[in-house]
This record gives sequence, structure tokens and C-alpha cells, in this order.
Amino acid sequence: MPFNFLKFASLIMEEKVLIIDFGSQYTQLIARRLRELNVYSEIHPCTHLPAIDAQTKAVILSGSPYSVNDGLLPAIDLSNIRGKLPLLGVCYGAQYLASSNGGKVTPSKIREYGRAHLTDIADSVLFQNIDIGSQVWMSHGDTITSIPDNFEIIASTDDVKVAAFKVKDEPTYAIQFHPEVTHSTDGKTLLYNFIVQIAGLNQSWTPAHFIESITSELKQKLSNDKVIIGLSGGVDSSVAAVLLKHAIGDNLTGIFIDNGLLRKDEYAQVLHAYQNMGLNVIGVDAKSRFLSELKGKIDPEDKRKTIGRVFIEVFEEEANKLDAVKWLAQGTIYPDVIESVSVKGPSATIKSHHNVGGLPEKMHLKIVEPLRMLFKDEVRAVGTALGIDPIILGRHPFPGPGLAIRILGEVTEGKVEILQEADAIFINGLREHGLYASVWQAGAIFLPVQSVGVMGDERTYQHVICLRAVTSVDGMTADWSHLPYDFLGEISNKIINRVKGINRVVFDISSKPPATIEWE
Repeated sequence: MPFNFLKFASLIMEEKVLIIDFGSQYTQLIARRLRELNVYSEIHPCTHLPAIDAQTKAVILSGSPYSVNDGLLPAIDLSNIRGKLPLLGVCYGAQYLASSNGGKVTPSKIREYGRAHLTDIADSVLFQNIDIGSQVWMSHGDTITSIPDNFEIIASTDDVKVAAFKVKDEPTYAIQFHPEVTHSTDGKTLLYNFIVQIAGLNQSWTPAHFIESITSELKQKLSNDKVIIGLSGGVDSSVAAVLLKHAIGDNLTGIFIDNGLLRKDEYAQVLHAYQNMGLNVIGVDAKSRFLSELKGKIDPEDKRKTIGRVFIEVFEEEANKLDAVKWLAQGTIYPDVIESVSVKGPSATIKSHHNVGGLPEKMHLKIVEPLRMLFKDEVRAVGTALGIDPIILGRHPFPGPGLAIRILGEVTEGKVEILQEADAIFINGLREHGLYASVWQAGAIFLPVQSVGVMGDERTYQHVICLRAVTSVDGMTADWSHLPYDFLGEISNKIINRVKGINRVVFDISSKPPATIEWE
């Protein structure tokens, strides 16, 4: 029996903003900006609209890569929203409101992408404290060329006359630009005006409020039931575990499995941190089992599936030693939920592997996901409010399959040891030079090639290590980190001099897309 998240969520927040997603790459940013303003928001695809309940205080229609003239997206029924709740259309949302009410949307003669500036602003609450000349970010190939009689223009740019409009006698607004991106310099002010000044929402969505509410509801839902959680040392599972600890105390048991593919000394360090946090954690040394199962496997997907299968087997064996467990807790966060039900259906599989893959069905456990409403930055904020050890909260994301997908080709104990040493030099160097916090994710990659080198008077033929470091917000897109040359030179020298078997170090300068953050 799955955890009823929708019912659960409705108990936690008193009011919310509903964001209807038409497939824009920026939709998650709208939700993030509202959360930054301490207002709870939910994203729902236009193909799966929820009921408008008493807690819905405003609605936003997102942008889209499609045209309203293509007929590729469904028409949506706004009869329960228009005139009854404050409504804001953004880009495609604005064009949809105009087109569906008798206005006209046509392909732009001059497509407007990138920066523009407001040249005219009417006296409107939506543009309160925003001046003429304010920079906005445009991204559209269509233009609203006429609006219905009961609509009025409230902002323009040099190239777009209908940059924003309002429906007369109702709190329905629309803008042709994207206030959610940082390039719109007053975008956050505009969103504040809409959700606070127009919709009247309270700015009460804070980490403290979330912790208090979720703890109360977890106590009610779980009562005296026993819960297990698979811990990885990562932010999400750790914060989920501490929240559950607050709610149900010793009825929570964590299982932390050493698969032999963690970073150098990570198992001992993280296990010690968990124990200092008062968590009831079982540590499991399964290194030899994982490495044995990976022997001879080269295909990345095969490696991932093998690790996932063995994880489930080990986890199940340990869980079966516990009595009367009813729930499996997971560190699912909001982007996972959004991606699972998108405008065009579930996302394409880039890679597989979920640490708790088939466990719920196999063990007949119910699922509880206390972080399901939160974005990554909110998870960290909640973790900080809970007083979680910075060694956990500040960690870069680390792949579930661990170093197995940073060793290209077959995984062996010798390769793992070499990579652990090289990776430790890189990560410790980032910390020592004050660069760790400015990098979203970093690690070393063991390449399946050897190269000629000279050490002393001898010719060598040894392995190559690639350093990978990226900047990102949520991992959906990423750019390579522009680390100082002197730093990279220092790390390269240390790796080559200290790690036996390495005679060459390279640096990855690929962005995502087209590359991915990990190599496999």
C-alpha cells in the first residue's frame, strides 16, 4: 500500500500556488522562485490537471516549446479559475489566454530571444516597484498581435507591444517574458507582486514550518510502526532519516551498505557521522560481494543493474533480520516526482539504477517519502535547520553505483584503489584551496587507456585519470568548472607522483548537454 502523498501534502501546507506545466524548460524555476519567497507551489502537467481545492490560492500557466497554433497540447478548462482565483500566464501561458479568448497569436517577424527592456509600464499592481527600462528575458517564436476587447496592455518592449496584459475586472494577468530566470532583473519582484500583493498568500513556507508540520504528520501516519531506510551518506537519504528520527525515534533503522565503490575512507567517516547524529544505523561490509559480481562486466548499464540487484539482495537480507518492519523510507525529492509525470509522459531513460529498486514490492512494504515536496536546495535548508553534520550536508552529489561508473570498463579491486587515491587528492585539494563549495559535483574518472610516459630515466606505460568538475543548480544542466590552472597543475603533479600506476592526468571541459556529468 503506497503512501498517499496528495492527502498527506494537503495536511502540511495551508495554501499553495498551482503551476500548470506546458513543457517549458523553465517551469521548475517558477516553483523554485516561489519557494524562495516562502510560498509553497506545486507543478502539474497540463495533461494531468488536479482539482482546484480550497488550499489553491493562485494559478500560473507556464511557458512551452510549442506554439498555441500547433494544436499539440490540450485545451484546458479554466472555468474554475478565471475570475475566481488570481491567474498569471507566462509566455505560452499568455499566448494561450489571448488565443483562447478571441485574440490573435502569429509567428514573430523578428523572433525575440534573450534580453529585452520594458519601454512602457501601466499603473498596475503586477509591476509595482518595477521601473521602465527593466531588463526581461524573452524566449518565444510567436507574438500576440491582438487581444480581446476586455483585455488591456500593461507593459511593452521595443519589439513586443503586448509584453503584458490584464483582463479587466478580474485578477487575470499575463506576461510574454520569463520572470523566473535571473536575467529578468525584477522577475522576483513581479512574482512577489502576484503571489503576495495580488493573491494575498502568506509567506509561511519555511524550513521550520516544514519540519514542524512533517514531523507531526509522520507521527500520525506511522504511529508505532517500524521503518527502515537505505542510507548512502548523501544529503537526501540523510535528511529523510533525521526527519523520521524526530518523528518516530528508535522505530527507524538505517542500513548503510559498503559496496566497495565508495570514496576513500568514506564508509567509516559517514558511519561515524550517522552515529554522532543519534541514528540507529546498521553498517554492512559487502565489498567483496559487489566486486565479485562485477567481475567481467564492461557495459555501463550491466554494471548499474548488477549493483542495483546486489544492493537489493544485501538490503533485504539485513532487513529480514529486523522484526515487524512495515515501511520503507526513501529520499525521493520533488524533481524526481516532476520528472515521473511530465507533459510528454515519463522522461526518457538516460541511465538506470535506484538503490531501493524492487524492494517495496518484494518485501511487501509501504513507502514513505518525507522529502517528496522539496527541491534540493530546500532539502539542504531543512538539514541545516535540523542541525545535521556539515560533512553530510555539504557533500557533492555522488552516483548510486559509486566508483563503478567512474571506472570505464571492468571494475577490479586494483582499479578501485587507484581511483580512490586519485579522487581523494582531487577532492581534498578542492577543500584545501577553498574551491569545494563553488563546485556542484567533482570526481576523478579512471579511463580505459594507457599512455606512454617518462619517470626518471625510465619509460612508463600507465593509466590515465580524468578530472571532472561542474557547476550546476540541480544537475539537469551543467557547465564545466573553470578551475585555476595552477590548482589543476598542482593536483596533476600530486596524482602522478603519489598514485602508483598513473602517469597522465587530463581535465574534462564538456558541458551538459551534450555530455552528461558522469562518463557512464
